Amino acid sequence: MRRRAVLVLPALVLLPAVLAGCGDDARDDAVPAVSAPAGAVAPTGGGTAGATATGTFAPYAAGATAVTYDPALVPPGAVATVTLSPAGSGTTVRLAVTRLQPGRGYGAHLHVKPCGPTGDAAGPHYQHHPDPAASASPPSVDPSYANPANEVWLDFTTDGSGDATTTATQPWTFDPARAPRSVIIHAQPTKTAPGVAGTAGARLGCLTLPG
Repeated sequence: MRRRAVLVLPALVLLPAVLAGCGDDARDDAVPAVSAPAGAVAPTGGGTAGATATGTFAPYAAGATAVTYDPALVPPGAVATVTLSPAGSGTTVRLAVTRLQPGRGYGAHLHVKPCGPTGDAAGPHYQHHPDPAASASPPSVDPSYANPANEVWLDFTTDGSGDATTTATQPWTFDPARAPRSVIIHAQPTKTAPGVAGTAGARLGCLTLPG
């Protein structure tokens, strides 16, 4: 009886060590599951978030990326680049333009449709919370919805060479089911008063975003 107890004892001593080794392996295996940084945002909006679009303005042609509707104010050969990037739990939109009219103020916004033969083809402004009382025509002009917190406004003033860069950062991301599809450059800085909020004059040029 005593010899049998002596033989079994080493196995009993080794068992906790084996179990401890399994526990360490389980913790190591769990590390990749929690290694992503907190607050990371995945690309959304059909490829718009985290995307870049660049176009050289020219008169409309089927499939064109950048279209000028007013060659005097958005000359053929002018270039626009839009970058949409995740920014924490929101999105940053950057617009850079070159070779527009020097020393001039322009309005600019994200719109819901791609560029077309006329500026109206781009539809209304993209709104994070759509104005329930608005339609494509007339568009939303209620400052409760047509404002730079609910839309993406990218107004700018060009330098002596006709170049400018502007950035807007929003604390929200684009809805993948209805992501913005274009940037429209307008003739005037954006208005904010009730009844005209969000308006910025004629649509001078358009850059289509990836869909």
